Amino acid sequence: MIERLLHGEEEQIAFGARLGRALGPRALVFLEGDMGAGKTTLVRGLLRARGHSGAVKSPTYTLVEPYELPGGPCYHLDLYRLGDPEELEYLGLREMLAEPALVLVEWPDRGAGWLPEPDLRLVLSYAEDGMARRVRLGAGTERGRMVISELSGG
Repeated sequence: MIERLLHGEEEQIAFGARLGRALGPRALVFLEGDMGAGKTTLVRGLLRARGHSGAVKSPTYTLVEPYELPGGPCYHLDLYRLGDPEELEYLGLREMLAEPALVLVEWPDRGAGWLPEPDLRLVLSYAEDGMARRVRLGAGTERGRMVISELSGG
């Protein structure tokens, strides 16, 4: 597990970009944290590092935002409004996970019992000063451990 303190939106985006470069074309990443903790901001940096130049919207109302990127597809899910974990079947989660795709899931606890173990789990929280964000990364797979090792080295 590693932990970083990110001061401001620019550092959140930069960390997301580093994460985006470290992840391979296929990974499952959980993003946890209170509303406003910076999950979508971090995703914005990640997607930009992988070649996306358009807007990055929070999928709070759509539940999933797909992105076609040069390195392969990315699916950004927000399960906050999910009524039942079984709805993940209707969203096509099984197909997303079968693809060589990057799958980013906000509020993964809402999909408990249906979501597999993630490669990476990011937990974002407000730092003591209320301005900075603390991000903790934990690995659930060997792929996740490799990403954490790469992020720790630089």
